[in-house]
Amino acid sequence: MNTMIDVLVAIFVVIGVFFAVVSAIGIVRLKDVYSRAHASGKSATLGVIFIMLAVFIHFLSQGVMNAKILLAILFLFLTAPVASLMITRSAYRNGVKLEKNTVIDDLKEMYEIDQNQSK
Repeated sequence: MNTMIDVLVAIFVVIGVFFAVVSAIGIVRLKDVYSRAHASGKSATLGVIFIMLAVFIHFLSQGVMNAKILLAILFLFLTAPVASLMITRSAYRNGVKLEKNTVIDDLKEMYEIDQNQSK
């Protein structure tokens, strides 16, 4: 039974490390702040959550119920994507340019309407 739990923990750690590596590659390779924020906001969050689930299962298998880890997972799951969104919105409002190959700018119309209403 303990071996099966160790295998499950190892699988979760490997999945978490995979997402963290994908996030790091995305941050380095992607060209603009919007793509980089997407890479860090999505895959890094999943990576950390999987690693924290592995830690929770490991300690649970030893008879220690730690609800703080579950609360940390929930907090991270709720706040990291929102923080990424706020960073990209702030960058857009401050005029940070999109990458030259970007085809669609969904926020352009929304911010043009906001600027017209404020005048």
